[in-house]
Amino acid sequence: MDASTHTPGPVRDKRDPLRPLRYAYRIPLLLVHVLLGIALCGIVLTLFGGKVMHKGREPFAHRTIRWWSTGLLRIFGFRARRIGTPLNDPTLFVCNHSSWLDIELMHTQRAACFVAKAEIARWPVVGWMAARGGTIFHRRGSNHSLAAVMQVMVDRMRGGRSVAVFPEGGTSSGADLRVFHARILQAAIDAESPIQPVALRYARGGKRWLDVAFRPRESFLSNVIRLMGEPTLDAEVHFLKPVPVHPDGRKRMAEQARAQIAQALEDPA
Repeated sequence: MDASTHTPGPVRDKRDPLRPLRYAYRIPLLLVHVLLGIALCGIVLTLFGGKVMHKGREPFAHRTIRWWSTGLLRIFGFRARRIGTPLNDPTLFVCNHSSWLDIELMHTQRAACFVAKAEIARWPVVGWMAARGGTIFHRRGSNHSLAAVMQVMVDRMRGGRSVAVFPEGGTSSGADLRVFHARILQAAIDAESPIQPVALRYARGGKRWLDVAFRPRESFLSNVIRLMGEPTLDAEVHFLKPVPVHPDGRKRMAEQARAQIAQALEDPA
């Protein structure tokens, strides 16, 4: 069964008397955590950001990113959980995409250079932090930009860093897993790096919770505020079987990655 068979969560929140209480302690914690993140970006990533994994051991900067990302999700009430084993660096991680939290969720398990839309680079504070963390910015709809981005991806992987991509090309409703764009996988072929699909799944009581995605006409700030008031949720990172690299079969590779992720997103029988 494909992930698209799931139906979205409720559009309207049920009355929750504890929501104001969650805001009361989570908002101050978030502000402190963001300030801490700025300090870590300015000190740790500046001094140690160029280090790469050696014999399977993560460098200090990568462990710091994972610690900070785990803390951020905890403030929002998300408990990160790993299923499966991530490959050592350098790897191309191929992930589904339904929320702005997906990058931080992935970072709770493995620090990687994400490919993200260029608009993020102009966001106050967030853009600077993303750049310090190794984000590769791409102007959507520009073939020239994509070619440049893919060359940076190749260089990063050849240099020992892992890269993570969202081959759907943007966030979805969570209910639908879009077609994976295959061209982006060429970077792993050129860098001779493995490709590992990763399913990012949000759940409550074992059932997939889709309302983490943007609602129709919901802004980024509105989504942040809404999610901050939610009860505790599980945030799962499923590291799946690596996809065999076929130099002449990028479409086949993308379809195999998508099929694995779709299966991992299903609710348990």
